[in-house]
Amino acid sequence: MNIMNFTKVVIKNLFDKPVTRAYPYKKREYPERTRGKIEIDIDSCIFCGICSRKCPTGAIEVKRDEKLWSIERFGCIQCGYCAESCPKKCLSMNQNYTEPDAKKLKDTYIQNIEEQA
Repeated sequence: MNIMNFTKVVIKNLFDKPVTRAYPYKKREYPERTRGKIEIDIDSCIFCGICSRKCPTGAIEVKRDEKLWSIERFGCIQCGYCAESCPKKCLSMNQNYTEPDAKKLKDTYIQNIEEQA
């Protein structure tokens, strides 16, 4: 009886397309409302620090005096609280996720002071 079930599965798999995709070569297209990684428009940021206070994991760090904004990518849980609470709406959620890596990533953005003057 088990041989008959196995035979059905083998024949079905011979004529169906593969369920998996070749990941590095064929990227997945995510739905429109996917919450991926955080993106910042550093030129419109006022460094108020609300995003770092709203972050439940503490992945965002804001240094107002140095005009520095940084995020620890693997500490972020993509909840979107920082983007919702930003008064200047300079934070947004990208539809792509952080690429896998063997070490922790910390992205740092520095506002160019010369452009603001």
